[in-house]
Amino acid sequence: MSSKQKTNHAIWAIVPAAGIGKRMQTDMPKQYLSLNNRPVIEYTINALLQNENISGLVIALQADDIYWPDININSQKPVLRTTGGKERADSVLNALNELFSVEQFDADTDWVMVHDAVRPCLRQQDIDKLVLEVGEDGNGGLLALPVRDTMKRQGSRAAVAATVERENLWHALTPQYFSAASLKKALEKAQSDGLAITDESSAMEFAGFSPKLVQGHEDNIKITRPDDLRLASLYLQSQE
Repeated sequence: MSSKQKTNHAIWAIVPAAGIGKRMQTDMPKQYLSLNNRPVIEYTINALLQNENISGLVIALQADDIYWPDININSQKPVLRTTGGKERADSVLNALNELFSVEQFDADTDWVMVHDAVRPCLRQQDIDKLVLEVGEDGNGGLLALPVRDTMKRQGSRAAVAATVERENLWHALTPQYFSAASLKKALEKAQSDGLAITDESSAMEFAGFSPKLVQGHEDNIKITRPDDLRLASLYLQSQE
């Protein structure tokens, strides 16, 4: 169960879901693959909407998405749809533009929580923790995990070029949580400057912010390969 955190702003979730996922070796987008007899994205969407801190959700989809209408949403909260872009940053920016046109959304004060469509094992307590630890800090924050393994930098012919010091290194996860106005400006500036944006935090970093790292759980995996589905199934069963 989630617990409502005290904030001075509403929070909307954004789910960029216009990707194809070529590494899954399937014609169906990976967010719609079956996980315990339900589409992956169904777990993701309902985990976000179930949380008491989330007011509503915007999903960015491919224009010709034929699978979304069959998704079962167990919530009365508003779910808005927009068309995704070529890159993740384009989809998130499209979702923000959609939100800014919604009457119940306050563009000056409200925040957004961006989460990968293919991270279905998100825990309620991790959403709560992210909201609590970031609070009203304008730098925002993201779920992340400290790097535990020894890291190697690859050189030529897949040979080790160097060992990378793992101290102070973190794996970035999602959700990533920011003021909607700040994130929108950061993404727009990154686009105009031609910067490669891999996640929302990187856009905020380029804009001069220092997002807070909030430690999450290792079961918040991103499904990118076939074996990940089996692992996610085990994680979901263990969370019941």
